[in-house]
Amino acid sequence: MANHTAEEKPLRKMADAFKDLANTLNSQTLDEAIQLEVAPFSRACTLVSPLFRCLGIAFKFAELDYVAKVDDLAEASKSITTLKAMMDQDVQADCVRRAGSHTRNLLRVKRGLDMVKVLFEQIIASEGNSLKDPASKAYQQVFAPYHGWAIRKAVSAGMYALPTRQQLMNKLNEDEASARTQMQNYVASSGTVILYIDKLFISRDLGIDW
Repeated sequence: MANHTAEEKPLRKMADAFKDLANTLNSQTLDEAIQLEVAPFSRACTLVSPLFRCLGIAFKFAELDYVAKVDDLAEASKSITTLKAMMDQDVQADCVRRAGSHTRNLLRVKRGLDMVKVLFEQIIASEGNSLKDPASKAYQQVFAPYHGWAIRKAVSAGMYALPTRQQLMNKLNEDEASARTQMQNYVASSGTVILYIDKLFISRDLGIDW
């Protein structure tokens, strides 16, 4: 096998970044208000973008939307330190649900992270070389409830152009064993981060289903 550098292993970089975020959250005591800074969060989220690209046309809409929202959070990180502070600013300005608000964008980004988590769970649990079933289940569970008929139809058609499991591994420069390990690492770590973000929304009575 060729000598691949860390820069050529997007799955590994992604898993490591979310492990760092989860460790940051887990290391804070229950007595203090747990904080997650916007800058490292947005940096970790940018490392997920290559995965969307690897999935091809079926998730092109998700990639474009996700990248734009992550870019907004990265820009916000220049003037806002934590996710809590960012949300509180939007609450005070009464613009939480307004298109383009940082909080609305955070919810969309979180949904992208969740889709990838479910996709990896499905890939780990499945056999065979096709990704159609894992990708379809992940889309139906996370994105479909928020999409209109036209987008759902386009995604359904795009599922037939998904790479095979082996092609995805090749794009990510991983073999089956190493990919499985990194996917499991991302599932565990992203779950901690997703739960934290959900709690931020729920604790402010903002809900997460919009």
